[in-house]
Amino acid sequence: MSQIFDFLFSQYAGYDTLDIILELVAGIFTIASVVYSKKNNVLVFPTGMICTAIFVYLLLKWGLLGDMIINGYYFIMSIYGWYLWTHKKDGKTVIPIGKTTKKEHVISVGLFIIAFAFVFVVYTTFDKFNHWSAYLDTLTTALFFVAMWLMAKRKIENWIYWIIGNCITVPLYFYKGLTFSSILYFVLTIIAIYGYLAWKKHLNKIQAVV
Repeated sequence: MSQIFDFLFSQYAGYDTLDIILELVAGIFTIASVVYSKKNNVLVFPTGMICTAIFVYLLLKWGLLGDMIINGYYFIMSIYGWYLWTHKKDGKTVIPIGKTTKKEHVISVGLFIIAFAFVFVVYTTFDKFNHWSAYLDTLTTALFFVAMWLMAKRKIENWIYWIIGNCITVPLYFYKGLTFSSILYFVLTIIAIYGYLAWKKHLNKIQAVV
C-alpha cells in the first residue's frame, strides 16, 4: 500500500506545504464550478474565478506557461460569462442554453488556431519546447480556450471541448507528477459528461414544447 502511495504522491515531498494546500483548495473550487455549470447555475463563475486565480499563481511557479495562460483566460472569461448569464432583457435571460451556430463554429475554429499559435509563440520565446508534453499542453490550452468561450455563450458544445481536453490532461498531469490535479481532471471529465447530458435533456424539453 505504501508503495502505491509513494508512486502517486512522492513528488509532493519537495513541494511547499502551502502550495499543496492551495492546489487542494483550487481543486475543490474547480469541482464546485463545474457542478454549478452542469446545473446551469451562475455560481459557476465566482467559484471558477477563485480556483483560476490560485492556479495562475501555482502554474507560474511550476513553469507550466500554457496552463497558466489558460487559467488567466478563464478568469477574464468568467467575468464576461457572469455578465452574459445574469443579463436580462424584458425579464428574460438574453443568453439561454443553445446549440452552436455555423458562425460560432467558425469563430471557435479561429479561436482555437489563435490560442494554439499564441501559446506556441510563448513556449518558443521562453524555450519551453524541451519535451513532448509541451506540445500536448499547447493543444489542451487551445481546446480549453474554445470550451470556455462556448460556456460563456451557454452553448452545449462547450462540454465536448472540455471532455476532449480533460481526457488529454488527466494522463498528462499524472506524467508531470501533479497527481492531485490529474485526479481532479478525471473527476471533471465525469462531471462534464453528466453536464452534457443534462444540458441536452434541457434542450430536448424546450424543443418538445416548441
